[in-house]
Amino acid sequence: MLATRLTPGGQRGPLTSDADLDSFLFSIGELANWPHTDVEWEPALASLVTGVLDDSETVQTRLSFSPTSSEQVRLAPDDAPALLGAGWQADLTSFQLRDIGELLSLGHGANFSVPGAGKTRTALAVFSALRERGEVKRLLVVCPKPAYEAWQFEGEVCFKEPLLTSVMDAGFPDPEADVVLVNYERLAGSVGHLSEWLRTAPAMFVLDEAHRMKLGARGTYGSACLSLGPLARRRLILTGTPAPNGARDLESLLSFVWPGRGKQLVVEAVSGGDLAYASQALRPLFTRTTKKELGLPPFEPVVRYVDLPPLHRELYDALRGNPSARRGDLASLGKAAMRTLMAAISPALLAPSDTPYEALAFQLPALDVSDGDSLHALLQRLPRHELSPKYEETVRIVAKNARAGRKTLVWTGFIRSQKTLEELLAPHAPASVHGATQDREAELSRFREDPSCMVLISNPATLGEGISLHQVCHDAVYVDRDFMAGRFLQSLDRIHRLGLPRGTETRVTVLAARGTIDEIVAVRLEKKLHFLGSVLDDPTVRQLGDLQEEETTGLGMDADDIHALLAHLNSRLP
Repeated sequence: MLATRLTPGGQRGPLTSDADLDSFLFSIGELANWPHTDVEWEPALASLVTGVLDDSETVQTRLSFSPTSSEQVRLAPDDAPALLGAGWQADLTSFQLRDIGELLSLGHGANFSVPGAGKTRTALAVFSALRERGEVKRLLVVCPKPAYEAWQFEGEVCFKEPLLTSVMDAGFPDPEADVVLVNYERLAGSVGHLSEWLRTAPAMFVLDEAHRMKLGARGTYGSACLSLGPLARRRLILTGTPAPNGARDLESLLSFVWPGRGKQLVVEAVSGGDLAYASQALRPLFTRTTKKELGLPPFEPVVRYVDLPPLHRELYDALRGNPSARRGDLASLGKAAMRTLMAAISPALLAPSDTPYEALAFQLPALDVSDGDSLHALLQRLPRHELSPKYEETVRIVAKNARAGRKTLVWTGFIRSQKTLEELLAPHAPASVHGATQDREAELSRFREDPSCMVLISNPATLGEGISLHQVCHDAVYVDRDFMAGRFLQSLDRIHRLGLPRGTETRVTVLAARGTIDEIVAVRLEKKLHFLGSVLDDPTVRQLGDLQEEETTGLGMDADDIHALLAHLNSRLP
């Protein structure tokens, strides 16, 4: 929100009006014919408005020019030293040089390159060039905690005199730091201190994994980012998944880059529903390196469907019939989606336990079911009667990979499921990382370096961003997925990134239970991936919307996801 103080016509007391900053800047032209001549603009607000108008003119020129790929600004390798300054020493790829040239020509910008394309190094090169010009002196980076390591490492290897990088865990940002890192969770409580830091010296402001603020002013992260953005001399967003749920996500991101203009550009581009046109209209406003440009060996994830055994099916259908969720209450729907996803893995995950993370203890050989047992009793004793088909298939895949000397990354979204897999995969010395893991670096190091550790178990919310595993792992299994397309794409790229040895075979298997919410998730993710790929004009992303089914055959919900879930919950039970 923006508070404006108006003092027209000799009134004694100030009149105060609150306005959304983006809306105010978009409608700034309405003040052109202000009826009073004695209006005084506060210097900071006047500077902000002037800068936004200049940015808007730059954007309009760029859109009108709409350069083709052959006309885009491209840096030659010989040009880089003079542009980036004598302190820069890191190598840059041809596509990084292209992206640097494009971003510098835009002023503010967006880099939507795929994960693993070196966006961190590209951003630091832009910062180096702007610092060499004298336009900025320091850098503020908002990013997930797992990304700290990449920013610290690149800040050391890219510059002859390493950047002084400080992590803002509490209190004030380091006034002497070249780079201040802060995570999204801490951002809202640090707006005041960071505002002062940005005002003290001209700064570049980077949002890494910027899709985290896709809610814009409606969300805590987005509101803080939008408040701080105008205080920076240069703004840049980095994400390989800018619109995981549709156009509205993109509106929020470009509102940060170009307040008062970015949102309207997206609205205009997608209003006709022609995604090819939208891609063409928006393409001059961002840079993107695709998977094809990285030269990575192609891979094609497959869906492996499993059938639920009889008792599992009976319990799943009983749990699906939640009347409060079927009435459409949003809180109940969110819980119902989570419960239904868990039930598709094993309904026993929903049974009461001594600890919230207690592993399921499956019994082999399985016991027969008594006709007199209630569903409640069977829910608690399910592991004694049936082995979850998803777990059975996961164990089979990991064991086969281990025999071939291949490590496997196993994804599951629930900690109790993760703990169960630790027990089932114990012969392969599993490493495991979740939100409550005390020493995640030790677990990751064991997976990377210990030859007996053949499997890493985690969830996309914890390890879906900011780490690289492609040096040691080329197989992944998804025990379950939710509705978050961006998170799915990010997690795929943990093992399929720049630097993958030529000829490496990457294998990804998505497990899905027939006749369950898994089929709803698959359809919804397909639609989201097609939208994202169309807007980015990236056939690789669109291809991921068509995961191939094998012949052997919270949660990121938007309005259409909710409708699909309701249809599943309301469908006639067998």
